[in-house]
Amino acid sequence: MGTTFSIVIVEPSAFPPLDDLQSQILSRLEHIEDIASTYRDSSEIGQFNLSLSTDWVIVSEEFCSMVSRALLVARETDGAFDITIGPLVNLWGFGPGGAVSSPPIASDIEQARSNIGYAGLNADCERGAIKKSIPAMQIDLSGWAKGYAVDRLAELLDAMGMNNYLIEIGGEIKVKGHNAKDRQFAIAIENPLHQTEDQLSIIHVSDTGVATSGDYRNYFVFEGTQYSHTIDPRTGRPIAHNLSAVTVIHRSTAYADAIATALLVLGPDEGMTLANELGIAAYFAISTSTGLDYRASDAFSSLPES
Repeated sequence: MGTTFSIVIVEPSAFPPLDDLQSQILSRLEHIEDIASTYRDSSEIGQFNLSLSTDWVIVSEEFCSMVSRALLVARETDGAFDITIGPLVNLWGFGPGGAVSSPPIASDIEQARSNIGYAGLNADCERGAIKKSIPAMQIDLSGWAKGYAVDRLAELLDAMGMNNYLIEIGGEIKVKGHNAKDRQFAIAIENPLHQTEDQLSIIHVSDTGVATSGDYRNYFVFEGTQYSHTIDPRTGRPIAHNLSAVTVIHRSTAYADAIATALLVLGPDEGMTLANELGIAAYFAISTSTGLDYRASDAFSSLPES
């Protein structure tokens, strides 16, 4: 997935052989890459994206489930999260095709927009098939796959009898139980402006997923303007508002990953409205002329103190 991962396990009474544990972890990650990596033409998503067919395509049960669940989030967010955004991600230089040095022209943006739209993608997991209504449509699961991989690794550790751990892939996190000091895990929320403090705040959580979406790590600058990797499917362009980052806490890290992306796309006002409507625990970092303004959704404010 083009990123790093880290797993911290509070040593149980019966720890499995480390080589065996590492092998199973890497095997599961490799399996997910073979399904959802846009950097592999041989992956399931790669094969689907290369095909121009608008017929039903038989896929694995796991791939179909990923697409189906991601489409639910797309409908829930009215398209702010849209896994058909692949052509726009590539056009702006944030996909497997590599970076660009300048923004695309308006006509190319409109051409790419004509090939996206979650309503044109369907999943029928009873028959194990997906289909697209636009031949050039491409799926991009980057807003889902890392969180999904975290959840799958958590299932693996659970099956091995692990009760206390922290799993992190590219910044998406799941924690269970307690840390080595027998306390809830302390998660730092990073400062998007990179000011003197290293994080906005520390949250103490257990048995949940934590995902953050931000515009401050992956971007390019052209003629003094910064272009974020977060593309608004509704405009075809990178977000341009002052919401710098969103952190979401949810039992499903995959869902937290997707919802954080949608809230970032929507911006500080629409995003907060949706978070409160859905009962999402979300923490917003909003850039202002004097620094950062921090806002919490109702569900986030109601989280129990550590």
